[in-house]
Amino acid sequence: MKIAYVTTYDVLNSSTWPKHLVGLCGAGYYISKTLQNQNISLEYINYFKKNYALITRAKWSFYRYLIKKDYYRWAEPLVCKDYAYQISQKLSNLNTDIVLCPENAVPISELECKQPIVLWTDSTMAALIDLYPYLSNLCSETKKNIYTLEKSAFDRCKLLILSSEWAAQTAIDIYGINPNKVKVVPWGANIECDRTIDDIQNIVESRPSNPCKLLFFGAEWQRKGGDIALAVVEELNSIGLPTELTVIGCEKPIHNEIIPKFVKFLGFIDKSTKEGIEKINKLLAESHFLILPSRAETYGHVFCEANSFGVPGLATNIAGIPTVIKDNLNGKTFSLNANVSEYATYIASLMAEYSEYKRLALSSFNEYQLRLNWSVAGKTLQQILTQLI
Repeated sequence: MKIAYVTTYDVLNSSTWPKHLVGLCGAGYYISKTLQNQNISLEYINYFKKNYALITRAKWSFYRYLIKKDYYRWAEPLVCKDYAYQISQKLSNLNTDIVLCPENAVPISELECKQPIVLWTDSTMAALIDLYPYLSNLCSETKKNIYTLEKSAFDRCKLLILSSEWAAQTAIDIYGINPNKVKVVPWGANIECDRTIDDIQNIVESRPSNPCKLLFFGAEWQRKGGDIALAVVEELNSIGLPTELTVIGCEKPIHNEIIPKFVKFLGFIDKSTKEGIEKINKLLAESHFLILPSRAETYGHVFCEANSFGVPGLATNIAGIPTVIKDNLNGKTFSLNANVSEYATYIASLMAEYSEYKRLALSSFNEYQLRLNWSVAGKTLQQILTQLI
C-alpha cells in the first residue's frame, strides 16, 4: 500500500507547526511514523505555495481594523482551490493507492483525484466555532467559508475517521453525513513509550501517598480549566490533604495575586528536546493525577500520555474526553458545572485508600496499552484502509 500523505504543515519539522494546532500536528507525525513501522509507503505532500497573498492580506486588514473580526486566509475558497491544484499536480507524478489527510478539511476540500480520500481528524471545525479562542471572533465570511469547505471535503471523502464518538456525531449532525462512511479510531499519546507493566508497577510504588501531586498540562489556562484545578488543590489542602499542583505549558495567569506555595508554574517545556522530554517524563512519573477540567477539548492527547505512566486523568465530561477517560478505569470525568468539592472528595478518598489509587493507576496504564497508543490506532487504520483498495 502506498499513501499520499497530505498536510498543510511539514509533518517531520515541528518548528513549522502552528501553535494552536500542535496536538493535531503531533498526531500527524505519529500517524506517519506508525504507518511506516507497518511497512506502508508514504509520499508526503505538504509544500504549498501561498498564492493570492494580496487579496487575502487586504481582506485580513479590512476585517481586523474596520470590522474588528478575525479573517483566515486558509478558509478562503481561492486558497483551498489552489491547494487542491497543487496537490493534484503532485499526485499526477505519483503512483499511490489512497490520499490520507491527518489534520482538517482545508487541503482536500476542493481536491479531485482518482484515489479514495480519507480524512482522520479530532473534530469538525464548525463544532469549535465560539468554543476555541482562535475561532471565537470570526467574521461572517470566514464562518461561511468554514462550513462550505468542510461540507465539500466530507462529500469528497470515501471515509471520514474521527478520534472520538462526540466528533463523529457532530460531523453527522452538522453536515448530514451518512453514518456508514464515518469511523471512530481514538488517537494515541504524542510521546514515546517503551514502558512495561513491571516498569509502571515500580513507578507507582515509588509514589508516596503524601503529599498528593497533581499535574496541569496546557497552554490555555482558561480553556483548560486552570482556575478550577487551582481551586481543587486549595480545597484539598483546606480539608487536610497536603497537595501540590505543578503547571506546565503556561505562565502564571494571575499576576497581581499571590500564588500559594503549593503551586509551581514551570512555563513551556519543549518536548522536542532531550532535556524537555526528560523533565516532562519525570514530572509525569512523580504525579498522582493529571487534572485538566477543560471547558472545551476536542480530544486530549495528554490524558493518553499520562496513562502511559500509570497516571489517571481528572477532567470534564465534554466533547471527546469521554472517549479517552473511562470512569474508574483510567480516571474520572465530572460535569462541566461540578463543584470543586466533587473533585476533592474523589481524590481524597483514593488517597485515603491508597491501594485503590494504585489499582486505578495500573488500570490507567492498561487502558493505554489496550486502546490509547499509536500502535493500536495504526493497526486499526491499516485494516480500514486495506478495505478501500
